[in-house]
Amino acid sequence: MIFPKIVSTVGASLLLCALSAQAAYPEKFIKLVVPFAAGGPSDVLARVIGQKVGASLKQTVVVENKPGAGTNLAADMVAKSAPDGYTLFLMMVGTQAINESMYPKLSYNTVNDFAPISLVASSSLMLVAHPSLPAKSVAELVALAKASPGKYNFGSSGAGTPLHLGGELLNNRAGIKIVHVPYKGAAPALNDVLGGQIELAMVGTPSVLQYIKAGRLNAIGLTSPKRSGLTPDIATIAETLPGYEVELVYAIVAPAGTPKAIVTQLNLEIQKAMQEPDLRERLLAQGFEVRTSSPEQLGSYIKSEIAKWSVIVKESGVKPE
Repeated sequence: MIFPKIVSTVGASLLLCALSAQAAYPEKFIKLVVPFAAGGPSDVLARVIGQKVGASLKQTVVVENKPGAGTNLAADMVAKSAPDGYTLFLMMVGTQAINESMYPKLSYNTVNDFAPISLVASSSLMLVAHPSLPAKSVAELVALAKASPGKYNFGSSGAGTPLHLGGELLNNRAGIKIVHVPYKGAAPALNDVLGGQIELAMVGTPSVLQYIKAGRLNAIGLTSPKRSGLTPDIATIAETLPGYEVELVYAIVAPAGTPKAIVTQLNLEIQKAMQEPDLRERLLAQGFEVRTSSPEQLGSYIKSEIAKWSVIVKESGVKPE
């Protein structure tokens, strides 16, 4: 009877050690890696969330900007980091889904190499047109493009970006051909549509509101599945083309193998932070809609986005820049 007691004592000790280790998290600062340069919308989003979550955990959340290679540098670094809850990744889900199909030899796998934690926010895009374009709605644009295939152009922030493939998805769903013109960023694309050098551009919603109000651009449609609280009077593309959806959806993930207890704790902290009224107001002012999820829901969403974009990448023939 002595042996079972010894085993029981050892087992209890190990359990207590495990619980103590879990309870101690986090013992040091947490790094949140952002795959874009400082000062942009993703950086702002990360810092707002990091501040709230860090305060709740009583630890500092340090935002590390690691731009480059279409977000692949940051993704690769996080995928290869220790799965201990101290390195997290602000993933733009659509971009990572596109990269899975666009880059033939990625050094990581978006499904297998990350542990989903939670969705955090989304931001819509908008298809805008120079006022000289006769079309003022999606239906009118589709009719115009069908009458003159290849005549009209749309600009984006570059080949393979969600903004580019949002236009290709429109071509796909509507059975039309509007020609893509790649730019080295959304700002020059916007400048050229303002100047009338191109007819259309796919850009972030907050960046064009002032020009729409001033009559310098026409809003053709939002790319989100629902109308935005920022622009309730502007119709979505999906209202004319059911099933059309392109959003800049952000999530927080960790390296695969991160303990489930830590993933659950971080998910709860993020959920709590995203319900704070001041955080929601700050994000809405930046053009973000708050979105949260369970780890399982995020995992399913990532897989569905990869499946969706693989078709569009293949049909568009887009290659890495």
